[in-house]
Amino acid sequence: MPNELQFMEIEHKFIVDERFDCQTFRETIEHLHPTRTSTVRVRDRYFLTEMGRRRKFLIRHRYDPELHQLTLKTLEEDTEVRSEINLDLGHHAGDQQAEIDAFLEQLVVHWSGTLHKDIEVWHFSDIEIVHYHAKTNSRSVQCVEFEATGQSSLTDAIATLERYEHDTGFADQPRSRLSLPQILFPDIAEALSAGEL
Repeated sequence: MPNELQFMEIEHKFIVDERFDCQTFRETIEHLHPTRTSTVRVRDRYFLTEMGRRRKFLIRHRYDPELHQLTLKTLEEDTEVRSEINLDLGHHAGDQQAEIDAFLEQLVVHWSGTLHKDIEVWHFSDIEIVHYHAKTNSRSVQCVEFEATGQSSLTDAIATLERYEHDTGFADQPRSRLSLPQILFPDIAEALSAGEL
């Protein structure tokens, strides 16, 4: 990946409701010939540290059968383009939840929250298309995301998103500008809108 976009996430997220026809969506994507597909249940734990509060970022600990990562994600007014830095923790030592908690406590955690996602992913050479149900203990949401991968410029990445959105019927749909934690944990969204972070 080129240096300019190495630590960037470029994506569009669409919230869909219970009327969303997932089977038709799957069939539409299959006609675009993904290189592979996968389904996985994900646990994401998010942390807002003292520095994250000041610099507007969250730390995410993800553990699932495919990935074990510690990630820094910036909180932006629009999630279309934001910083994302992933550290691969590997599966060799298991979940390491206690170690992550102890590590982050040294950074002064102001807030934390856990969500679970049931994800279906279609992988292409230039994009990942994802459909998922995400939930916390009190809230849930269903989303479709388009994340550009491997482009050499921001212009190319946005054009890739728009092309696949057009091909799957999302081109004219309103997209969410909030991150998933902001959607499912209103205390984060309220703090951001009040300019407290």
